[in-house]
Amino acid sequence: MDLKSLQRKAKQLIERRGGTDSLKADADELKNIAKGPGSVADKAKRAGDALKDPGAKGPGASASPRPPAADTPAPTAGRTAPPPAETDAPGTPKPGTPPGA
Repeated sequence: MDLKSLQRKAKQLIERRGGTDSLKADADELKNIAKGPGSVADKAKRAGDALKDPGAKGPGASASPRPPAADTPAPTAGRTAPPPAETDAPGTPKPGTPPGA
């Protein structure tokens, strides 16, 4: 592969992703993700998601598509969190019973 062909393919790829401004926005977004909180795995996931959508999300948009990683992992798609445990605190009506019963 000669250099002119490589240069032409690079230009096509940059234009397909939205031009040089979009490329700069992607680089800034990746830099913010790398410097942000979370484990390396979390950062890699956020970076992969960020690269799926070229360019910035718009002015004032968050640099990362996901909120910062918490101490506990977020539930994955398809799984639901268990319902909250019912408390038997005095004076707390149970669901389905009228008040004062």
